[in-house]
This record gives sequence, C-alpha cells and structure tokens, in this order.
Amino acid sequence: MSSCALPSTGETAASMRRGACPSLAAPMQTGDGLLVRLRPDDDSLTIPKVIAIAAAAERYGNGILEITARGNLQLRGLTEASVPVLAQAIDDAEITIAEGLAIEVPPLTGIDPDEIADPRPIATELREALRARQLPLTLAPKLSVVIDGGGRFGLGAVVADIRLQALSTPGGAVWLLSLGGTAAKASIVGAFAGDAVMPALITILEKLASLGTTARGRNLDAAEIRVLCRCDAVSERPAVMRSAAIPGIHALGDAGIVLGLGLAFAQVEASVLAAFLYQFQELGAHAIRLAPGHAFFVLGLRHETAGVALGLAAARGFRIAEEDPRNEIATCAGSRGCASAWMETKGMAQRLIDAAPDLLDGSLTVHLSGCAKGCARPKPSELTLVGASSGYGLVVNGAANGLPSAYTDENGMGSALARLGLLVRQNKDAGESAQSCLTRLGAARVSAAFEQG
Repeated sequence: MSSCALPSTGETAASMRRGACPSLAAPMQTGDGLLVRLRPDDDSLTIPKVIAIAAAAERYGNGILEITARGNLQLRGLTEASVPVLAQAIDDAEITIAEGLAIEVPPLTGIDPDEIADPRPIATELREALRARQLPLTLAPKLSVVIDGGGRFGLGAVVADIRLQALSTPGGAVWLLSLGGTAAKASIVGAFAGDAVMPALITILEKLASLGTTARGRNLDAAEIRVLCRCDAVSERPAVMRSAAIPGIHALGDAGIVLGLGLAFAQVEASVLAAFLYQFQELGAHAIRLAPGHAFFVLGLRHETAGVALGLAAARGFRIAEEDPRNEIATCAGSRGCASAWMETKGMAQRLIDAAPDLLDGSLTVHLSGCAKGCARPKPSELTLVGASSGYGLVVNGAANGLPSAYTDENGMGSALARLGLLVRQNKDAGESAQSCLTRLGAARVSAAFEQG
C-alpha cells in the first residue's frame, strides 16, 4: 500500500516553489497551475494502476500526463484543493510512491537478460537505512543516486550525484563508485564488493549533508572519498556501454517480449493513454515500466501481438522508432499549457520538422522553450529557441536563459527555420552530422541565417 503524505492547504501553499523536485507533499507552481512529479516505487506499474493515474490526471488536473527525461510521471494543472484528493486517489489505487532521496535503477531491472547484477537489494537497503535514521540527513533537493546493474537499457547517460555501476570481473560482480555527471564523465572513486557498498553510500551522503543543502556529487573530491570509503582504486575508466534505443520491440529471452515507446514531446493526453492501455490489455499486456527519455516499456505482450500493439501505438502518435525526428526536440508545455509561455511549443516542433528536417539527424538537440526558464531542458543545447513577448530568440550552444544572438517574429519564424535547414543541407560535407556542420560554421553564421530577412 502507498503511504502518500496528504498535504494540508497550508502545506501545499508553502511548497509552491522552484529549486526542488515537485511531489505530492510539495507541488510546484507553474503557469498552468500546480505540477506534481511521481516516482512510483514498484518494479512495474500494472495497467489498471496507470489507468487510475490517467483518470486522476483528468479529474483533478488538466488531463495532461508527462514522462520526464529521467523517467518520472508528472501531472499538471492541479490546484491547492485537488492535490490532497489526488494523493488519496493514488493511495486508493495502491500505488506506492517513492519519497525522499531519488534512488534510480534501470527500467528493466530484474528481467534484462544482459544485467550483470540486480541493483534492487542495494536500493531497498539504502532507502530503509535512510528511513531508520533518528536524525534524517538534509541533502540537496535534487540529489540523485543511480544504481545501475548494467544490461541492455542501462542508465549511463543519466546524470547522477552518486553512481554505482556493476562490473563483471573473474571473481564476480563488483560495483564501481563514481561522483557527478554521466557514466562517461563522472569522477571515479573506486570499486567495491559485497558488504562494503552500503557503508560507503552512507558515508558519502553524510559528507554531502555536512556540506549543506547545495552540495552535490560534483563538489566532492574523489581521492578524499576513496580514503573515507576505503575502496580499491581503479587503474583506468571502464568502457561505458551505450544503452539500446528504447522505442521498438525487444526480445528478452526467458522474460519474453517488451515494447518500448516514447511520448511525443514528453506529453500525452490522459484519455488517450487510458484508451491505448485498454487496447494493450486486451492484447495481453499487464504492466509498464517508466524509462528515461520520456519513454516507457509495455510488459506482457507476445510475439504475435507485439506488432499489432506497435501499430496501435503509431496510430495514437507515440514514438515507435529511434529515428523519429521528434526524438531530437525538447519542448516544455508551451502556451497551450502554461501561462508563462510565449510559444506554442508542440506546434512549433512540427513546423521545425516540416521546415528543417536536415537539422534532425540525431546528432543534436533542438530545445523549444516557451520562456527563458527552460523547464524542459535546463542544460545547454546546440540550438535553443526561446519565446518572448516580442517574438522568438535563438540561443546557439546555450540554455534558454542565455542571451539570444538572433531574433524573429511570428511572421518570420517559418522562413527562419527553413534557412537553418538549408544552411546545413548546403554546407554539410559527405558523412558529416548536422551538429558537426553547425560547429564548423560557427555561431555567428548560424545566427545570421536565422535572422536574415
């Protein structure tokens, strides 16, 4: 059973702030009302449970569901009055929501045949250890721990403050500990085996708590942590395996078939999702698992029904293939869903696909932000289009809060996007990616092409 904390009206009002992860107990104020992020604490969300969440999103919010870049659920358009009722509905549906420190494991943990070690026992032990403390640790609001058992769908591309990565050795599986960043860029501390893992994690979290509520993994010195945790040094960085593309049909050996799907621009109408899941249930599906990249896996399908399910998903607008150009565009809720936004981001994304397909070859990300807050992608992108009261600004190699280097209005937007696509098409060398081409041309030339009237 879930034990969702039901916030009082006063508690909800006090928690309407940015800088922390929004939750049932601490929703965040956005331009379209309150936003709640849910981290289901189940190995799998059964189809009836997801349908219950969709019904709650429609009844108590604005009917929009999102899956975040890290694979969490978001409900939008809530009010102070509806948040406690939503929490009760989730509790009634017996959906367990993880609270406190974000502890993440790969989406197909336990059934991925390529998994080196099961990370769930460590994740469970860590949650229990933190709950059992008489004096809870006060940590940075967005601090995250990734425990990656490896496998086909690992979390190497997900940024983490503390990362444990399973490695296969002749003596058995060991856990590589690193701090900050993705698996490829994190600072490596060392390797652990067996009972040494949990004391090390607690030691690091206590160290972070001692540094204050802004301390993150990147602020720690790997050499100091190596001494504190008494771990074995690693002579060289292990190769980081690229996670397989999620969209599509995947055979998992004895675990059967899973269908990977993505949301178009991270959002789906709750009614569409519910209708879709009812159809999948009739085909034998019994659960989903949320995944990074605004995606999810459907479990329980058979070889003969997976193809039918894939066709149904395509008809309802889900992303079903890695080469879908929508994969390369990050969008926020936009002006249709957020009063702070000056851009209808979903419509703009389609205009971008139609006008500048040469940009969307999978080598770069285009960020469409309704305003300068950049909710959909706080980090820099190769191209960021930002809405403003006067029109649209282009930030090259920057985030939405950066200074735009070119501008256009609504009337000029179509031709501006087309010129960006033409710039790549006319200047890209054989075999060169769009990202490499734009880098070679330089920000000044990209900006000039966008703004040229």
